[in-house]
Amino acid sequence: MRLTLFQPDIPQNLGAAMRLAACLGVPLEVIEPCGFALSDRAVRRAAMDYGGIGGVTRRRSWTDFLAAPERAQGRLVLFTTEAASPLHDFAFRPGDSLLFGRESAGAPPEVHAAADARLIIPLVPGARSLNVVTAAAIALGEALRQTGGFPNPDPS
Repeated sequence: MRLTLFQPDIPQNLGAAMRLAACLGVPLEVIEPCGFALSDRAVRRAAMDYGGIGGVTRRRSWTDFLAAPERAQGRLVLFTTEAASPLHDFAFRPGDSLLFGRESAGAPPEVHAAADARLIIPLVPGARSLNVVTAAAIALGEALRQTGGFPNPDPS
């Protein structure tokens, strides 16, 4: 299971996603360019004290992301308000990459076209969307629950 952010706009969301991924033992991929300067120093600063337990892989472009060997390990599952299938009706697999679009614009058509599945998190009528990391936490929680992928809190 992997968590992936497509060209994030808000550095605080990247920091929260790094913490989420680190705490749940899930690799995080960031597809650039971002809406803010993303240096190695900025990544370390955003990771705070979670940098040692979590890994962030930076992909320089959508093309680089698609060419990465990890794409052969599972499906690309896009979370979008433009989907019709709710996440709770989807059968996740351990190798899936859970992909979330930009906070300001979502995912462009080429990302939608490349996705193996497009899912929505159902909201009450009138609600437009969740914060991207809140949505990622819901999706990742469901995917890890289904696949038995939550970390074991008792290492003994």
